[in-house]
Amino acid sequence: MNTKDIQLLYNYNRWANARILNAASNLTVEQFLAPAPFPHGGLRSTLTHVLFAEWLWRKRMEGDSPSVWIQPEEFPTLEPLRARLLEEGAAMDKFIASLTDEKLASVFHYKTTRGDPKEDVFWQVMIHVVNHGTQHRSEAAAILTEMGSSPGDMDLIVFLRENK
Repeated sequence: MNTKDIQLLYNYNRWANARILNAASNLTVEQFLAPAPFPHGGLRSTLTHVLFAEWLWRKRMEGDSPSVWIQPEEFPTLEPLRARLLEEGAAMDKFIASLTDEKLASVFHYKTTRGDPKEDVFWQVMIHVVNHGTQHRSEAAAILTEMGSSPGDMDLIVFLRENK
């Protein structure tokens, strides 16, 4: 794994997040806040979980170990959540720009939100974050589709073909 590959995956991640957010912009506030039978609940909670994971792992890789969780209630409507996801995407891009191939292969140490010490390899965690987002975006896509606002195809190959 190298920095060029990681940047490509994170470009895809932002593109896929944008597709979800664009589809969500067609919903009412009531639909955005509505519960759903997924592990993290409805659209707001699911997208907040995506944001939290991206933020938490970036902070850990930067040497910080947050013990607080980003809460869905911080986002009464879609727009503040969209803004925060865009902000996080920019922060991740800045972090990725600071990486070298050697750093990607190295181990970093952090503490879980409960304070337990852990260590992981940078490139493995970075791929995990994108894969984790894919899982929860698929849940968000199901919610959106049920509400009549499908985000369409979000496959990596679609992104690659659109961005040749």
